[in-house]
Amino acid sequence: MPPIKHKALINVDLGEGHGNLKCGPDDELLPFIDIANVACGFHSGDPLIMFSTVSACKARNIRIGAHPGLPDLQGFGRRYMQLSPEELTAITVYQVGALKGFLDAEGVKLNHVKPHGVLYGMMCRDLEVAKAVIRGIPKGVPVFGLAGTKMEEAARDEGVEFWAEMYGDVKYSPDGMLVIDRIKKPWKTEDVEKHVRQQLETESVTATDGSTVHLPVKEYPLSLCCHSDSPGCVEIVRTARQLCDEFNKEYGYS
Repeated sequence: MPPIKHKALINVDLGEGHGNLKCGPDDELLPFIDIANVACGFHSGDPLIMFSTVSACKARNIRIGAHPGLPDLQGFGRRYMQLSPEELTAITVYQVGALKGFLDAEGVKLNHVKPHGVLYGMMCRDLEVAKAVIRGIPKGVPVFGLAGTKMEEAARDEGVEFWAEMYGDVKYSPDGMLVIDRIKKPWKTEDVEKHVRQQLETESVTATDGSTVHLPVKEYPLSLCCHSDSPGCVEIVRTARQLCDEFNKEYGYS
């Protein structure tokens, strides 16, 4: 397959702490990223953390999006929950609205919405779940998701701009879905390099069973996601940054 046709940007989940507890080294990651997905309080995050994260991202001209999750602090939004469509829409409106309050106070635009964890996985597989969440996104705001899944279909049906994602520190199953670990596992730098390079250069990925899976990015804008709670996340994101910069330079994506 040919390489992707858009500039590769990096997004990272930030603000995933609570009170005095920090989840990831956000300050160390900021120099390497283009886009931040800020936790909105349901799976992690709180008002002070949201406030400081927005301020830090603004200072570095990092685009900021909302990262709503299931109401599951104990499980970090990585446990399955069954909610009605009305609940899914409502929790999205609630969380995005919370972050937007901080963005408005800083005079910063809401760049996008990217669902978190198991909610993201549920949207990939279930069209009604995907539509219910997307209906909670403010008009004119894009959604980040996995191309070739029900998320893409729901965005198209609901008239919402879609951005395709690839992943620097998440494995893929043979059906092209993400393997969502409740607790992130470490990655060797050489494995991150191989994983990211394959996705960027061939629009495909090696799945957990060794098969090669096509990633139907199509003509969508693209962002590569990494996680702030992955062991060794600074080195993972630094490696992803280097590979994305090399890719963008080689193909003239300014």
